[in-house]
Amino acid sequence: MSVDGYPPYNIEQFGSDRIRITLAVAGFSKHELSVQLKGNQLTIHGDQSDDEERFYLHRGIAARQFQRNFVIADGIKVIDAELDNGLLHIDLKRPSPDLNVRIIEINSRN
Repeated sequence: MSVDGYPPYNIEQFGSDRIRITLAVAGFSKHELSVQLKGNQLTIHGDQSDDEERFYLHRGIAARQFQRNFVIADGIKVIDAELDNGLLHIDLKRPSPDLNVRIIEINSRN
């Protein structure tokens, strides 16, 4: 589990209704990553295992695991996840605001 701030991430807004979470996951394949949404909890998990076939003279890049959790507000939908050049992009969409005008009748107790 990640307690050291790994992997680093960005949260960006695109237009008025799109949000993108980007995690720097260099070295992970898409098969070593998972993205799950349970209720309002978005969980990104990465799991690399050591390759027993390799013999390292120097090991500066460790195989590692991580888990990042984000609380997603009600109504926000996860629409896509894409791995591109070591960056995992998770795209979210906010619901469109309800622009309908509703007249509320005022009642009187008299």
